[in-house]
Formats: sequence, C-alpha cells, structure tokens
Amino acid sequence: MTEAAGHEQWQVHYEGMVQGVGFRYTTRRIASRFPITGYVKNLPDGRVLLVAEGQPDQLQRLVDAVAAEMGRYVRRTTRNALAATGEFDGFEIRF
Repeated sequence: MTEAAGHEQWQVHYEGMVQGVGFRYTTRRIASRFPITGYVKNLPDGRVLLVAEGQPDQLQRLVDAVAAEMGRYVRRTTRNALAATGEFDGFEIRF
C-alpha cells in the first residue's frame, strides 16, 4: 500500500496504569470511528503504544477521544510524528 497524500504516522506512548484496564480494546473501538489505520499494543515496560496513520486532524481527534475516555489511567503521553508508510490495512490490536 502506498502513502496517501498528507498522511502522517503518529506513534503515541501512554504511561500510567494503562495495562489491564481495557485500554487497547477501548482504543480499537474509538479508532473505528475515524479514517485511520494502525495498531495498539502493550509494551513489556508497562506502557501502551498506539501507531496510527491518517490525516493529522483525524489523528488528533483520535488522540483526543482516547484521552477523553481513558485519560484517568494515563500519567504521561508522548507523541512522535513521522512520515506515513501506508503499511496498514486497518486498525488492530497487536500482541
């Protein structure tokens, strides 16, 4: 799949009590409302990684929606914006 015009890839790390609280499943449900692709997964160090590709405004809406619903579990969020790769077909939970 090729990169779509104007798309970015955002890698967002969530720290806090973000594992064992339905964070990945909630994020997947929220992501289904937006024209984005990517994945969410737990990391061995206790963080959750969200990798999403799409238009920057849609990515911001996704991150805002996750914060609105799951923010009480998040102590810290970091985000890196990169060029989109076009490698994802949909949005999934990775294990």
